[in-house]
Amino acid sequence: MTFIESMRVALTAIRANRLRSGLTVLGVVIGVLSVVLLVAVGSGARAVVTAGVEDLGSNLLLVAPGSFEFGQAPTRSQFTLEDIESLSRQLRDRARVTGSIASGERVRSDTGAAFTSVIGVTADFDDVVNRPIARGEFLNESDLATARRVAVLGATAADGLFGGIDPIARQITVGGLRFRVIGTVEPLGSALGVDRDSQVYVPLTAAQRLFGIRTIDTLFVRADDRDGLDDVTATIERVLSERFEPDEFSILSQDEILGVAGRILDTLTLVLAAIAGISLLVGGIGVSNIMLVSVSERTREIGLRKALGARTSEITRQFLVEAIVLCGIGGVLGVAGGVGLSYVAERFTPVPAEVTWWSVALAFGVSVAVGVIFGVFPARRAGRMDPVAALRRE
Repeated sequence: MTFIESMRVALTAIRANRLRSGLTVLGVVIGVLSVVLLVAVGSGARAVVTAGVEDLGSNLLLVAPGSFEFGQAPTRSQFTLEDIESLSRQLRDRARVTGSIASGERVRSDTGAAFTSVIGVTADFDDVVNRPIARGEFLNESDLATARRVAVLGATAADGLFGGIDPIARQITVGGLRFRVIGTVEPLGSALGVDRDSQVYVPLTAAQRLFGIRTIDTLFVRADDRDGLDDVTATIERVLSERFEPDEFSILSQDEILGVAGRILDTLTLVLAAIAGISLLVGGIGVSNIMLVSVSERTREIGLRKALGARTSEITRQFLVEAIVLCGIGGVLGVAGGVGLSYVAERFTPVPAEVTWWSVALAFGVSVAVGVIFGVFPARRAGRMDPVAALRRE
């Protein structure tokens, strides 16, 4: 029997037991579908993160408390306004420094309300972190010095709170305090999984009073040019080392931010793919089980064929091909389902998804490999069957 004939016999056997075959390949379908979908979501998230970080500019440094190295214990170091002032003095004519604190708050207006991220920032935040103003103006030094209750809205926040009404000079309420809207930011989209258009910016000092804290979450330093990044980094390390230990703060460039985010996404994708792989393993066990049942049901057929001269290798190949075809069908259906669900996720939800050719090839290849691995034992059992004993079996 040739390979083509084995394929034909396998398809005939599968068609003869459609329901059983369908239920058998369901585990393989779910496994392949999960791998394609999860890798697509991971790739989409990576593309969004990369675009968001690159949008910040190649000459921007992020300074955060603690260490970004895996295995490092968190520290209690926290920045203050004095750190921004010290860095600004030392980096004068070479870089600009800003800082931010953020908290989720209920924001209300006369026409709407939303729970969103309220960010306290310094006056240079719009220039340093690229927040171009669409209408009105951004916060200034006077707003910061007097902790004035003024606010600048992201595009989505402005629409959600005021609809189509011009929000400039109108009032919003944040944490029970009233703020006057003085500007709106141009639409920016998402970055690092954060919807930047839904954010509300207030003076850092006003935010500290609102949140009841005196610290700053993150510092941002934009060098005047990329060539000066090393010099700026060295100055930041020297200034902060006067108050903190070396492992109590981290300075990340664009490449390092992408590296950290990439490692996190790689780990997350690997864990999710491993979980999906469990479905493939379960599916393979189901295929092996159903093939053993098939061998048992077709014992007399096997005995008759061997009595007529069929070789052991031909019988083994026939059942192995049947297992591979079964898993191959599951792989095709799983790939189709994964691609379809990735499109649905990309089109109808905020979840980014980007189907990659290698994930499709990998998932389909693994499904075929599952057929080979879990089909070997039933196939060898069928091939080694004694023809006389097989013909005598009821």
